[in-house]
Amino acid sequence: MRTQFIFASILIAATAIAQTLEPKPASPYFEKFKPVKAPQPAGLQLKKGDRLAIIGDSITEQKMYSRVMETYLTVCVPELEITARQYGWGGETAPGFLSRMTNDCIRFKPTIATTCYGMNDHGYRPYEASIGDRYRKYSTAIVQGFKANGVRIIQGSPGCVGTKNNPGWDAAGVEAKNLNLGELRNIGIEIATQEKAGFADLFWPMLKAGFDGRQKYATNYNIAGGDGVHPGWAGSFVMGAAFLKSFGLDGEIGTYVVDLKTDKATASKGHEVVSSKAGEIKITSSRYPFCATGDVTKDNNIRSAMTLIPFNQELNRLTLVAKGGTAKSYKVTWGVASKSYTAEQLAKGVNLADEFAVNPFSEAFNKVDAAVIAKQQYETKQIKQLFRSPEAKADMAGVAAKSEAERAPLAAAIKTAFVPVTHTIVIAAE
Repeated sequence: MRTQFIFASILIAATAIAQTLEPKPASPYFEKFKPVKAPQPAGLQLKKGDRLAIIGDSITEQKMYSRVMETYLTVCVPELEITARQYGWGGETAPGFLSRMTNDCIRFKPTIATTCYGMNDHGYRPYEASIGDRYRKYSTAIVQGFKANGVRIIQGSPGCVGTKNNPGWDAAGVEAKNLNLGELRNIGIEIATQEKAGFADLFWPMLKAGFDGRQKYATNYNIAGGDGVHPGWAGSFVMGAAFLKSFGLDGEIGTYVVDLKTDKATASKGHEVVSSKAGEIKITSSRYPFCATGDVTKDNNIRSAMTLIPFNQELNRLTLVAKGGTAKSYKVTWGVASKSYTAEQLAKGVNLADEFAVNPFSEAFNKVDAAVIAKQQYETKQIKQLFRSPEAKADMAGVAAKSEAERAPLAAAIKTAFVPVTHTIVIAAE
């Protein structure tokens, strides 16, 4: 009886452990990975007027996922009035940022921060306990340092690596490195749990998206970029989406409801119906969907990433609901594009952001995005050049004040670029 009890206890414990892991795809590719279940945000983690610090190594310094984050926060949730800075530094590790944290980041008084370290910390080799210990020690110190300064923190995991033209980066070598990065991801969850911080899982979604891309599009589809480390737009977008998800955003960009019998239309907050007649609805919007175009089969393309992760479903819903249709199908024209839907589909709702890659917001969105990258490029210069100049050694406060004056019009240009968009939806029976 005692033996049976012990066996049952072991079985229950093993089952409990298994339940704490993320569900894994059926492929043997994922067999060796042990991804601990990532904690989910309990509601919105952002506060109105937050000053966001986006921190990391060269992958952050690429200003790709950081650009996705800032542009999204600017146009998709403008009511939050979030401002952002990126602090990427090529080759950096967690202890490297800790050494410059006060001078480069805290001086600007962020209220919330995201970190993305582990790629350089993992040493590009199989996992060893010393690697995990070092990453845990300095990552915890970063979180505690932010908390001590009243800054809320999202502990981001590292991403994954991929193949490249290097004998040491064959399939077995890539797997070993990714198993290492997966361990650092799990340590990051430990830190976030212990320190009551947020957590952004970049590694697991990126690893799965890369696998799916190779199955769906091409065997050389590389989510981690051409060099196997620095992701192009597909991988960077997966990373940016993971951080946005960690903020607890609800993804509701807007909803337009049209009664096809009465021609009456309503719109949710951030959108105003200007007119509605004979299946033609004109709307002025002060809130944009996230816009991206391009070849979905390519790994250096945001639209491709949108086919591999549920971004449009979870974070980018601009819904058209058309009720009361008596025809079997309807042609919906929005901007220069048209698509056909059944009356049933329209009654349930169609996600315009997902369906129309090119849409009336595209041009305005691109202007805001261009202003964001211009500002973020200056932020790299500010931190890496101006703050390390002979002038800064003599008068750090003076250089900081002067560079902030130079940055100010770049930040203002983002607000100037973000203007309401008036657009028309035409719904015609076929």
